[in-house]
Amino acid sequence: QVQLVESGGGSVQSGGSLRLSCAASKYPDHIYCMAWFRQTPGKDREAVAVIDSDGATGYADSVKGRFTISQDTSTTTLYLQMNSLKPEDTAMYYCAAVHGYCSVSWYNRNDYAYWGQGTQVTVSS
Repeated sequence: QVQLVESGGGSVQSGGSLRLSCAASKYPDHIYCMAWFRQTPGKDREAVAVIDSDGATGYADSVKGRFTISQDTSTTTLYLQMNSLKPEDTAMYYCAAVHGYCSVSWYNRNDYAYWGQGTQVTVSS
């Protein structure tokens, strides 16, 4: 069983930065896919960024150029560096993981087997 614990959320003003962390108890397999999603009340969970065990990454159009996903395999920690934050980035942010390479439908929450409890990000204007 893989356990994921997010941290690093908080409140920041528009234009500010935050770095989220997701500590994994272990990787799902030697080949894996990990992602960040976000969700606001009343809306579907939205994919933000993805990375696989080879380091290949993908981003939602809404965060390209502002967010960077990375990982430290020595500590099994996933990161999301968020710069130039906007009020519309306000959400609960979740990390997710699954064994195998990321699929072409990496933005689909149903592709992931493991989820963290989330960390809240609030961006004020």
